[in-house]
Amino acid sequence: MALTIHHLHRSQSERLLWLCEELNIPYHLETYTRDPYLAPPEYKALHPAGTAPVIHDSDANLTLAESTACVEYICRRHGNSQLLLPPEDPAYPDFLYWFHWCNGTFQPTLGRPLIIQAAGLDPGHPLAKTMGDRFRRSLEALDKRLRGNEWLAGSQFTAADIMVVFSLTTMRYFYGYSLAGYEGILGFLRRVGGREAYLRAMGKGDPGMELVLGAEPPVVKTV
Repeated sequence: MALTIHHLHRSQSERLLWLCEELNIPYHLETYTRDPYLAPPEYKALHPAGTAPVIHDSDANLTLAESTACVEYICRRHGNSQLLLPPEDPAYPDFLYWFHWCNGTFQPTLGRPLIIQAAGLDPGHPLAKTMGDRFRRSLEALDKRLRGNEWLAGSQFTAADIMVVFSLTTMRYFYGYSLAGYEGILGFLRRVGGREAYLRAMGKGDPGMELVLGAEPPVVKTV
């Protein structure tokens, strides 16, 4: 197999397994366990970024990181550009926006509360309040989009949907926020949970992990 996916458990690299399962692209899977929370040294050595995901394409002698770059590369190089809408498609602007929205806006917004918590800032601190407001507005914008559309680009399932799901699901093992009241998002997650390719990918990448497709975050056991 030309394509190898280096998957760090409970990480953004789950997107690439799901993508390949959706497109029936053969791949070799290498999995890595967190040490204890971050990527182990052997994963960090795969690419200068030192973060998940990382893929290797032996046909092109290429090692690539960054979720959005990896998703687009796999679609174009191995998937005949499926799940990427062309510019002439009426839904192209929506696809393009939401495809980049997750890692450009939403995922960084989710990371900041963790930093604020680690820094010991009071919830009433101006920075904490600002980040909380950005997080709320992000969820509201996403929910509004999904209340009126089956998928982020409209009626078509695309790579934009694959990009956003990690932040709404597995990410809640690290930042346990609730989705109660966000019925558009919850309906979207129910549709995702009905996709066989998603279930196959999660079973291969993180076997035994509870899928976080409901309103409440998982209960994380601590030692």
